[in-house]
Amino acid sequence: MPRFAANLSMMFNELPFMDRFAAAAKAGFKGVEFLFPYEHPATEIRKRLDDNSLTLALFNMPPGDWSKGERGLASLPGRQGEFRDGVKRSLDYAAALGGKLMHCMAGIVPSGVPPVTAASLYAANLAWAAERAMAAGVKLVIEPINHRDMPGYFLNTQAQGAAVVEAIGRDRLGLQFDVYHVQTTEGDITKRMEQHMPLIAHMQIADVPARNEPGTGEIGWAFVFRRMDELGYRGWVGCEYRPAGETLAGLAWRDRFAT
Repeated sequence: MPRFAANLSMMFNELPFMDRFAAAAKAGFKGVEFLFPYEHPATEIRKRLDDNSLTLALFNMPPGDWSKGERGLASLPGRQGEFRDGVKRSLDYAAALGGKLMHCMAGIVPSGVPPVTAASLYAANLAWAAERAMAAGVKLVIEPINHRDMPGYFLNTQAQGAAVVEAIGRDRLGLQFDVYHVQTTEGDITKRMEQHMPLIAHMQIADVPARNEPGTGEIGWAFVFRRMDELGYRGWVGCEYRPAGETLAGLAWRDRFAT
């Protein structure tokens, strides 16, 4: 059975963020992930992790100005200094929290920027960041994201992500395989999983089309979870979904599909 990590940015929103750690542990989760921890001192988050015997599966680097629609800086011209500062800040958090995986968002490329310019910046920034992450014992991951939820996002397909990972190096960079984004953008989930499994460092789940918990949409979860096991995936599976109702009530999917 896959190892599920609760995404505390999306689940247990009935509670303040710092109280979600205990709620996740009480619900049976052994791992957690979240988007951006930077509003909270790393020492306080570490205490919540330790008090509840939780492992940090993944978190994101700073994305730029989220409130203004920025979704990462790696492919944006003129932002290299801010990008590098974000790498250093996130590695400080990783060291304090015991984090071993860190997601670098590609960004939404501004109109008028040639694709070749964005691609060159993306490759150079990733190479710089991945080298420093590896030296710190952290693996950088990249995630293709669908255009419906995030129009203009630089990285969209698993094939694009896999090509970037191979170019930078599997030892330095991993692929983040989000079942929700894959189904929305490309479909053929388990075949793409099979094709790219050697590069996959982290997986995430949500049903399609509403991004709610498994069992609320069109995906055949029992088969997907079985294929994860059969293909030898042993990492965390982040539950990056929006509960359709109250979080605990929606967790019945674990017994239904993943036992």
